[in-house]
Formats: sequence, structure tokens, C-alpha cells
Amino acid sequence: MHHVRSFQPRFDFEGFRAAIDAARMHTCFMASRRTRAREMALQMLYQQDLNPDVPADTARELIVERLRDEALSRFAWSLFAGVMESRAALDAKIEATATNWSLKRMAPTDRNVLRLGAFELLYTETPPKVVIDEALELAKRYGTAQSSQFVNGILDRLMPGGGKKPDPPTAAAGDDS
Repeated sequence: MHHVRSFQPRFDFEGFRAAIDAARMHTCFMASRRTRAREMALQMLYQQDLNPDVPADTARELIVERLRDEALSRFAWSLFAGVMESRAALDAKIEATATNWSLKRMAPTDRNVLRLGAFELLYTETPPKVVIDEALELAKRYGTAQSSQFVNGILDRLMPGGGKKPDPPTAAAGDDS
């Protein structure tokens, strides 16, 4: 009879996997909280896009009611309000970048994911990779099968060169020359 000796690893793979899983859970928990706030901002942008007569206060109340977390509600509201305040500038940049696509021809979900992603890319300190990853996840979750590729192509072209972000359109741009 031949005895087969089982392999005994010197490295604790199971312990290592457990530590990695715990780290991922913590990271996912933190990311998922902000993802939820982005989802809420997107839902309010979508609602506002299709029902422009609904007051912004209604969106704010819904955000607070559904998120039930002050910090997340502030984050979601800052995204919603920022997109609404910068909407004309964002729409112009998106249309200029989306060759052969007008905003009216875009699916409302794609249009609002683009607005949200463009706002974060251009006017916040969120790292561009995070912005694009989050926008792609929103596009996959709420859009069509082609939405994530469409959103990715446009946001990639909107990404500011070298990570330098321009001033928001509401800021006065003085001429220093």
C-alpha cells in the first residue's frame, strides 16, 4: 500500500484569505456608502430630468429620508445640487465630447450618469479613477447593455489632463494678462 502524504503549506493561505476578505469588506462598506449616495443623486437627477417642475426641495427631502445618514445625505445633495447648478456647462461639455450624439438622443439614465460623472471629474477632488469606476457601475446597474461602454468613452475624453481640475463655471474667471 502506498501512502500519499498531504501537502502542508508553510504559509497560512486561509488566514491570509480571511485578512484580505476582511480588508475588502471594510473597503466595500465604505465605498458602498458613497455608492449609495451617488445612486440617490442619480435617481434625483433622473427625476428632475423627466419632471423639471418638481422643486429641488423635494429631492433634498427624499435624499434625507432614504439615506438616513447626515454625512451621506450631504454628499448626495452636494452632487445633485452641483450638477443642477453646473448643468448647462456640463451639458455643453458632454455634447461637445459625444460625437454624433445630442443629449436629447441619449437615454435619460445615460445622460444623467454622464452629468454626475462629469461633475465629479471636473469639479470635485474625487480621484478620476474612482469617478469613472462609480459611473460605470451606475451605468451597468441602471442603463442598458451598452451604457457602460458609452459612458466610459465619454468620461475618458472629459477627464482633465494631468488631473488638474478647472474652476467651477460659477466662479469668476479673471484675466491675469
